[in-house]
Amino acid sequence: MKKLHKLLLILFNTEAKKYASIGGQAVIEGVMMRSPNAFVIAVRKPDGTIRLRRDQWFGLSKKWSMLKKPFLRGVLVLVETMANGIVSLNYSANVAMDEELRKEAMDKGMTEKEYEKQKQKKEKIDWMTFMTIGFSFIFGMGLFIFLPHGLTALLENFFGASWGVKSFEFHFVDGVIKAIIFVSYVSIIGLLPDIKRVFQYHGAEHKSISTFEAKEDLTVENARKYPTFHPRCGTTFVFFLLFISIILFAVIFAVVPVGEGYNQYIKHLLVIFCKIGLTFPIAGISYELIKLMGKNTDTAWGKIIGYPGMLLQRLTTREPDDEQLEVALSSIRAVIDLESRFELSEAKSKKISMEEADLNSYKDIHPDNYQLQDFLEP
Repeated sequence: MKKLHKLLLILFNTEAKKYASIGGQAVIEGVMMRSPNAFVIAVRKPDGTIRLRRDQWFGLSKKWSMLKKPFLRGVLVLVETMANGIVSLNYSANVAMDEELRKEAMDKGMTEKEYEKQKQKKEKIDWMTFMTIGFSFIFGMGLFIFLPHGLTALLENFFGASWGVKSFEFHFVDGVIKAIIFVSYVSIIGLLPDIKRVFQYHGAEHKSISTFEAKEDLTVENARKYPTFHPRCGTTFVFFLLFISIILFAVIFAVVPVGEGYNQYIKHLLVIFCKIGLTFPIAGISYELIKLMGKNTDTAWGKIIGYPGMLLQRLTTREPDDEQLEVALSSIRAVIDLESRFELSEAKSKKISMEEADLNSYKDIHPDNYQLQDFLEP
């Protein structure tokens, strides 16, 4: 028993010392970075300078510690990530495409004051943000639950199979169709020049985080040598969602008689709605798994379960150029600078307000007091 306890301590603690609780997202001509207590968006402006939007992050888990618990925190992170992503994308578009968007607004009869007001509104998390999340959720459910389930049922009838929603075969085929839809979608949009640049910034985000986790100075020279892949990427998270859903659906619907006594159409609809309800617990499980894998990437089992996700990242990342690395490094330097300069980890409430600044170089930010151990994954 003592040996097992010792093994678990090694597994969960020793390996965890390598990974920082800093994550990010590629946006239009930029990178968003979020540490436990800071939120920064860095965007390359048309004139070549780098615009920073810096703010303190004071999420719901700060107010309700219960939301930090395993499995619950994964659901919270998913919602917060979507909200932050929408705000970051809107902000980056406003900065990188300001002249173009301004001209379009003026052509539609909008005044300068109205344009600025609309622009600022899009850069805040408000009810419109959550409406957008709601529409995105509905679209995602249609694309990755309704459509695959319906196609699987059609294939079952076409081939005269008798899988049924209680069988593993049904949910395996369902999962394969989901994977094909996801890979096809990402592959097609990756052909667009603008999306290709976003994928390059995605690679830059990973390189900059890897540089920090390797305890190296956050410079272009150091970041350049790291791969565009990262074990805790959202793309890997999608793989875990698909993988876990196949297993969980096969087990649950084999045991729970959903839709029994109804005709096939009603039965399939009830199963689909159950799948939608299970999305959040699956997200919670996926989050815990990706954290565990991220802390154990050097182990054999960590490499095995992380490999499919790393393959998927070949679709969502591209090799960045040095200018894109500069933007990503500006973003990660800025969150570290905010954390250390204002001691945000000790803050019980909001200490600073959102501010913007323009940089000529990422080296204009000097996060002198940062250490990897200050940002360890919990």
